[in-house]
Amino acid sequence: MNTNKTFNTIKFEVNEKFGTITINRPTKLNALNVELLTELKELLSDLKVDDKYNLLGLIVTGEGDKAFIAGADIAEMSDMTPSDAYTFGQLGQNVSVLFETLQVPVIACVNGFALGGGCEMAMAADFIYATENAVFGQPEVKLGLIPGFGGTQRLAKLVGRNNAKELIFSGRNVKADEALRMGLVVRTFASKTDMLTEAMKTLKSCAANSPHAVTIAKKVMNEGIDLTIAEGLQLEKRQFSAIFSSEDMREGTRAFLEKRAPSFKGK
Repeated sequence: MNTNKTFNTIKFEVNEKFGTITINRPTKLNALNVELLTELKELLSDLKVDDKYNLLGLIVTGEGDKAFIAGADIAEMSDMTPSDAYTFGQLGQNVSVLFETLQVPVIACVNGFALGGGCEMAMAADFIYATENAVFGQPEVKLGLIPGFGGTQRLAKLVGRNNAKELIFSGRNVKADEALRMGLVVRTFASKTDMLTEAMKTLKSCAANSPHAVTIAKKVMNEGIDLTIAEGLQLEKRQFSAIFSSEDMREGTRAFLEKRAPSFKGK
């Protein structure tokens, strides 16, 4: 990875092996355009394939207080042909899958608007924290569109099919408290500062456990979501047995029996 890479539309910082990606188009309410998605794809691909930072967790948030990501850039989309839209949709989906399959825990910290593509990117994280002023929605039908970065698929898995259909068909927005009740958001906070502070605490709590076990648990849960219970149990059993060959498993069990803190290596 080029650690000196400078991006135009995102900021990336690492502190004690914990990364923060900040979507940085505040004058456009952090709307997703081709340049921004391309930069996210480049960064996330590097982190997935060649993570020289040895990240233990990742936060993604939006610059400023008005928006996490207010949606896709409508001005850029308005003149797209079906072929252009296919390429744009593929790019957005690729980025969402990179967030979803990154080996470390990813927390979306949503401040302000998370609409359309913004809601879709947040849903690609492992879970969502939100400020009390956060607003979520998939309003694409109001523009004659449908969600294109995974919204029709992930939203139903998070809030249930009927809730997802009601939100997507009506295009209505939901505030943080309703998003919390639905299960779209797992925690809410009074301020962005409080949210980011708590998100970092959560990542550090996860990192105190076996990084290898957390990675495998994430993999099994992501892959199992589309399987039957019987198929998912088989997947879990295979990974449960395989993890007994890991150094972390031996260290964790020995440390427990010896009544000491474990020293995990992530292997």
